[in-house]
Amino acid sequence: MILEIANIRIAPGQQAAFEEALQRAASTVISQAKGFKGYKINHGIESPELYVLMVFWETLENHTIDFREGPLFPQWRAIIGPFFASSPHVEHFSLVAKS
Repeated sequence: MILEIANIRIAPGQQAAFEEALQRAASTVISQAKGFKGYKINHGIESPELYVLMVFWETLENHTIDFREGPLFPQWRAIIGPFFASSPHVEHFSLVAKS
């Protein structure tokens, strides 16, 4: 399993609308993606415009090729992209250990 972590900074004062849009985009768009296994979203306490989106994928290619280069990505971005204050920083991780 691959973990995608996206650090997302949104425009000030848009938290409620962004959270609704993100949940809508997850339930209607990304949930249809090949290899999608689930997601979590965390909201910054000290930085209320900062969100950390964690998406679980079966393989790296499910995110980088199947989703990002497929027809679902423009739909996803159309829903949540208008809230971005800057481009999200995205990296991928593999599990080393867990408790």
